[in-house]
Amino acid sequence: MDGDFVIDLKEVMENIETAEVMSLSFPTFNKSAVIDTRSNETEGPLICIMPIVSSPRERIRSIRRVRPGFPRVRNLTVIPWPRYVDSLVTLGIWGRIIDRFNKAGQKQAAAACEEILAELHKLEKAELAAAVAGTNYHTIWSSEE
Repeated sequence: MDGDFVIDLKEVMENIETAEVMSLSFPTFNKSAVIDTRSNETEGPLICIMPIVSSPRERIRSIRRVRPGFPRVRNLTVIPWPRYVDSLVTLGIWGRIIDRFNKAGQKQAAAACEEILAELHKLEKAELAAAVAGTNYHTIWSSEE
C-alpha cells in the first residue's frame, strides 16, 4: 500500500500551513479526515472523520451542512492519501497539523487531532483485517487446481 505513489511532501506541508479546510482522503477504507481550522465565538475548529466524497464541491457541501453558522469555505485543500495512516506521522505531516493548532493556541483542536489519528488507525486496521479475511471482498482471479 505504501508503494510507488509520489507525494510532493513540500507542497503538502505548505498547504497545511495555509489551508482553511483540509480533507485527507483514504481511499483504502473510504474515509476522510476533515480539518476545518475556522472558529468563531461559539465554535472552535472542526476535526472529524467523514465518508469519502467524489468531488471538492461535495466536500464543501458536507462541511456547510455540519457547520451552517460559518461563512462559505474560501480555501479547501484535498490530499488523497494512498499510503498507510502511520506514514502521516513518520513523514511529519500529522505533527505539522498539530503544530498549526498549538501555535494558534487551540490546544483542544490539537488534542482532537490525536483522537482522530487513533480512529484512523482503527479504521485502517479493520479494513486490512477484512481484506485478509475476505469480508466485503471477492476473488477476481483464482488458480486452477
